Amino acid sequence: MSRLSTTTAVGALPLRPVDPLTDAVLLHGWLTHPKSAFWMMQDARLVDVERAYMELAADEHQQAHLGLHDGVPAFLTERYDPAHRELVGLYEPEPGDVGMHFLVAPTDRPVHGFTRAVITTVMTELFADPATRRVVVEPDVTNTAVHALNAAVGFVPEREIQKPEKKALLSFCTREQFAKAVSA
Repeated sequence: MSRLSTTTAVGALPLRPVDPLTDAVLLHGWLTHPKSAFWMMQDARLVDVERAYMELAADEHQQAHLGLHDGVPAFLTERYDPAHRELVGLYEPEPGDVGMHFLVAPTDRPVHGFTRAVITTVMTELFADPATRRVVVEPDVTNTAVHALNAAVGFVPEREIQKPEKKALLSFCTREQFAKAVSA
């Protein structure tokens, strides 16, 4: 991902690469928060988060970015190559498939429409790469809130899959499905 800034109804949402050491305290707070239970890092120690994001940063098949709102970190997004990470052996990847995760920072002052603006920003950034033909996600089957968000930006569920850590809903969104969903 580049340092794209998408302007949304909630303002500009620029992205910057995660710095594993500098951002670890912030990410640790987000990932261990009860609202982030689907990230399965509730018991992670600070060193675990540092290590996880250092490994991710060193991996040519993954990238992590922080999204800013009014200059303040407000969300996390991860991009991965599903032919090499997360979904290896669980489906047949096609050329141009890109995997994605996102997490909106827990807050006591939610902004109406913010999460939808975040996923729209993340998808816009992924499709800014002309090589991206389809975005792949694999949220927990019980995460109905994210299923609704995914549907709102054009994702179509394909099937349930069993990952080592969870039962997931494998879903896909093409460039055309995304464009149609966000223009509606």
